[in-house]
Amino acid sequence: MTGQYPDRKTEKTKVLPDGWRWVRLGEAITEAQSGFACGERDPEGIIQIRMNNVDTFGNFVWDELLRVPADQDKISKYQLLRGDVLFNNTNSTELVGKSAIFKEYREPVVYSNHFTRIRTKKNWLEPNYLSSWLILQWENKVFEKLCNRWIGQSAVKNDKLLSLEIPLPPISEQKRVAEILNEQMHAIEKARKATEVQLEAAKTLPAAYLRAVFNSPEAQKWPSKSIKELCERIDYGYTCSADFSLTEPRFLRITDIQDGKVNWEQVPGCKIDECTEKKATLDDGDIVFARTGGTVGKSFLIENPPRAVFASYLIRMRPKTEVSGQFLYSFFQSSNYWQQIRLNAKGGAQPNVNATILGSIQLPVPPITIQKKIVFEFWNQLSLAERLRKSLESQLETINKLPAALLRQAFNGEL
Repeated sequence: MTGQYPDRKTEKTKVLPDGWRWVRLGEAITEAQSGFACGERDPEGIIQIRMNNVDTFGNFVWDELLRVPADQDKISKYQLLRGDVLFNNTNSTELVGKSAIFKEYREPVVYSNHFTRIRTKKNWLEPNYLSSWLILQWENKVFEKLCNRWIGQSAVKNDKLLSLEIPLPPISEQKRVAEILNEQMHAIEKARKATEVQLEAAKTLPAAYLRAVFNSPEAQKWPSKSIKELCERIDYGYTCSADFSLTEPRFLRITDIQDGKVNWEQVPGCKIDECTEKKATLDDGDIVFARTGGTVGKSFLIENPPRAVFASYLIRMRPKTEVSGQFLYSFFQSSNYWQQIRLNAKGGAQPNVNATILGSIQLPVPPITIQKKIVFEFWNQLSLAERLRKSLESQLETINKLPAALLRQAFNGEL
């Protein structure tokens, strides 16, 4: 049996379970207090909750804490107490409105002006119930629709927040629903974190295999050679203007290499003289490196390329016949390689490598038959890691949808 209750905003009729009613949020709370801005920092000060300290699942994140100076009056006014609900009133459009309930911390905690602290009327509205309801509103993009938008920032004003209507069962039912939600949300969060750990582990499979190979007792017996010894040439790329109206030759840039792959059809062409093109042509088996910026040291194996040349922020390496290009590429994905790159890369904020640095890198080189076996197993590990990644990402996507489905059940009176 259900009762019908009017929606005060739209004057339409909504159906709620018996004993439930619609209440404006502002009627069910005692306080909606904005936090304070502070540009100062104090290592001995009080913890101030910032936007990054609340996630979209209703959790406080205690990894990166910021401390600010605060006197006792300010602490008394803005300290979070058990049962306070924090509403993120200012953020990007996608994140504005994320919320969490404060339970406890080992020391006093205050909050920034990007949040509103909500305290409920205890006999009207259970804080855990409110926190869960706000999370559902965020999932349903209610705050994205309500917010005022500026460049790079959006905000939900208190009057809009407090005018929202919340479906309220009796307080005993709110507590029951909140308890079930808390238990099931905890289980979902546990499953989400476990899946994330598995996902990270899956991504490291190829690197773990290479670490075992190049740190093995057998590898210690292989002759050590420099990259310069193993390559016919190591060349810098060329400066050229990308021209999307041309299809040949393709002009490979750092930005065209995404996750170790290149969509050649999306790579622009360029105008280049015949002599320069001959020097810069990419052949099957070449390896190119990013030599500066955030991707410095990352490599890409050229396989069956179209007619193409490469840009000046890349270095092209062409292996000799005594070494497999795929074996070299495998080595360039190993921790042994990256340790040498980090040790030798130049610059601070903008590190870079050059042909001399790359050429000086040392690696153990087994006979060609063993190189082929290593390459075969490396690609197997990459394939396995990719399959696991897709499976676990799909699993994670399913898990991430569970909170919204559970919350909808709860606020439809179906728990």
